[in-house]
Amino acid sequence: MARNWPMVERETEFEAIRAALSGTDYVGTVLTGDAGVGKTTLARQATAAIGGNVRWVAGTESARSIPLGVFAHMVGVYTARDPVTFMSAAREALLADGHTIIGVDDAHLLDQLSATLLLQLAIDKAAHIVATVRSGVPVPDAVTSLWKDGHLLRIDLSPFTQRQSVDLVESMLGGQLEGFTANLMWESSGGNALFLRHLVEGAIEAGTLRQVNGVWQLRGRAAVTSELAALLEDRVEQLPEPVLRVLELLTFCEPIDLDVLAELAGEEAVEAAENRGVIRVVQNSHQLIVRYNHPLFGEVIRRRLGIASARRLRGRLYSSLKERRINSAADRIRLAELALDSDKSADLELFEAAAADAIGLANLPLGERFARAAVERQGGVEAADLLARALLWQGHRIEAERTLATFDPDQLNEVQLARWGSTRVSNLLWAVGDADRADEVLASIRARAKHPKIVATLTGLASACAVNENRLDDAFTDAESVMSAAGSPPWAVWWASFGGGLALALMGKGEAARQYVTRGHQVESHIDGLNRFISTHAEVLALTLTGDLEAARRCAAAYFGYSAPGQYLAWGMSKILQGTVDVAKGQFLDGIEHLEQAVAALSMEGAAAWMIPARIRLAEAYSALGRTAEAAETIAEVTARSGRHSAVYDPQLEIAKACMAAAEGTVTPAIRSAMGAADSAARSHQYAIEAMALHVAARFGDHSVAGRLADLAAKIDGRLVQAQAKHAVALAAHDGPGLDAASAEFEQIGALLSAADAAAQAASAHERGGDRRRLLESAAAANRLSAACGGASTPALRQAAQPLPLTSREREIANLVAAGLSNRQIADRLTVSVRTVEGHLYRACIKMDVTDRESLGALMRGDSGSA
Repeated sequence: MARNWPMVERETEFEAIRAALSGTDYVGTVLTGDAGVGKTTLARQATAAIGGNVRWVAGTESARSIPLGVFAHMVGVYTARDPVTFMSAAREALLADGHTIIGVDDAHLLDQLSATLLLQLAIDKAAHIVATVRSGVPVPDAVTSLWKDGHLLRIDLSPFTQRQSVDLVESMLGGQLEGFTANLMWESSGGNALFLRHLVEGAIEAGTLRQVNGVWQLRGRAAVTSELAALLEDRVEQLPEPVLRVLELLTFCEPIDLDVLAELAGEEAVEAAENRGVIRVVQNSHQLIVRYNHPLFGEVIRRRLGIASARRLRGRLYSSLKERRINSAADRIRLAELALDSDKSADLELFEAAAADAIGLANLPLGERFARAAVERQGGVEAADLLARALLWQGHRIEAERTLATFDPDQLNEVQLARWGSTRVSNLLWAVGDADRADEVLASIRARAKHPKIVATLTGLASACAVNENRLDDAFTDAESVMSAAGSPPWAVWWASFGGGLALALMGKGEAARQYVTRGHQVESHIDGLNRFISTHAEVLALTLTGDLEAARRCAAAYFGYSAPGQYLAWGMSKILQGTVDVAKGQFLDGIEHLEQAVAALSMEGAAAWMIPARIRLAEAYSALGRTAEAAETIAEVTARSGRHSAVYDPQLEIAKACMAAAEGTVTPAIRSAMGAADSAARSHQYAIEAMALHVAARFGDHSVAGRLADLAAKIDGRLVQAQAKHAVALAAHDGPGLDAASAEFEQIGALLSAADAAAQAASAHERGGDRRRLLESAAAANRLSAACGGASTPALRQAAQPLPLTSREREIANLVAAGLSNRQIADRLTVSVRTVEGHLYRACIKMDVTDRESLGALMRGDSGSA
């Protein structure tokens, strides 16, 4: 495929080459480094920038046996056999055009005569020289002397950093590269520019690298192009057979215990492979393990092997490893992987256990493979349950439901019933979005349960369902019965920690919520890997709603670090945690980056309830930065996916709508939405969300919420609500110093947007009081805090930055005129009459000294340069 690959800046090395070619200390440079790191590209770029007469030659294996091979074509037909005479003729030809820069690519492949000529030119300073030499290969003595004797400056060219690699790929693709994919490509290419290019091109051709929601993401193995395979084949072809056998075994089991590899391939072969630099032996805990020295070698070896050979090799590895003790989930997963596609047979129990391990480690595609193998081997409801759990997280909710619906609950024992029922309810509620059917199935299996531990598990599940359906009191009651009982099983505790923890967080009981979630953390080793993010999200919410933002940041960061290709869903969910904290702190640019990547990574999740809060936070961030079209699109996506299965997030969705309306310049509807969100939250006892909604209304200029916020401050945990209540009181009293104090408190907490709005409102209050010094101080603080938020724009910040002699309603209508709305559209938006709009416009035009609405709109947009 033909794609233009841009240059990645190597400014330091570039300037060093130019200095060496134009100074007096050296006559040029030699660039050393691995094949593909960009030596030739950089050398040619530097010589082209200098200009003049540049003559390039390239050493090759075929010309290495020909005396003066790379320069022979410059001499023409020459019959003299005397090397000195031959070299003299070549030198004369090279220098015939005066000052010359000689570029030599792959100088390590020069024949002795060519290398000697190059050294003589350097000694005599007859020409400037730029040469490239591959690291780790034999080099002629004359070429080595070029830098050892100080004639050429040696520059060791390192692989690209991860940031440079990402910049290179994003420039070529013309879009954002998913962070998870960037990590995989960086690890696979080792920062080698050539390898990186072929990886990207191969993945695009194979369809495994694709753009989703504007983010490029890799799903599946890193593909290798035939061109790259051919390049690496050259190195593989030169390896002796015993070393190749080592690499073939390592291809299907990397990393592998050194003793196992030595047993299968022979100690001498392993040592030879290490000495040749194709493998490395590293200490891991209390054992020595073997890895490829470069990960792409495995892909090349894999391409060389036929299906039968690959099955046989996997079978040898499986036979050897199954006799050894299994010490970890990773050991069991590796054994099951080998068994899947080998010429040996494995039992059902191995695949069921490996499926549970993979799901526990959040590697859902791998868990699905093992679970399918178990189902194919006549595994019963246990295997089907594992398959459905792997499917539902990946968005295959219809297949998950079909897999479970084939079983008759009347034919299941209590343990099977609880396992089957919990997964089916989870799929119906969180993935399908059918709360009615989920409640029906849950009621049915609860009616059959008798054993106390099964009853506890289903009670915990009922708590989790209730909180999503916005029945917080029920959620807490069910959770408390599980938490207070002795001997509740792990899944019961986890369900209760999520249901009760989220309910308590939204009620404003942050400390109690954290205690619940802590109990959930204690049983995490018994539950599915991705479930951890659901309860941790409740913990992050509890911390942000109480104002402990630094603890929230630490909590979110603790769940980052997934790197296996199949763990992309876990990586995406960790981005939700990070983005949630970013938005709470007012770090909207970071929040948008994290949440956009999360939405793209989890794009197959359909009606998944766990994506709704992510999109709500994303809409809030877009609105804060004035990106109203993106905010509206995101809110529309949330609305389309919402329902009774996600009713707990409805008040937060209304807050996001309020933020969007404010960003559009319609403050009255924004306040109305915020107040509606507060009332909705109050009805369901979401007191922390009620406080947030009331504070949003205050930030938008509403003076009526101080009393309600003061009441909430008496029953909600944390310092955030205290600051919100003080802010509302100061706003209602036009208390400039009080607003300044509120701004300082918000900034100390880390809630930068609230701090910015309070400072902006303080500036307006000081202006009203005629205190110009404090006006300037508060305005400067508002400007600084807005910049710290990525350039946030809110009604208060806009008013402080653009003081106009208009009432809030006149300003609001003028902004809508500037946005291009007609008087009828403005009236509909604000739910007033057209005559009322016309009256406000008339007074606004008089105050702003303009003659008509078009001039007023231009002035508000800044078209005239006077506003």
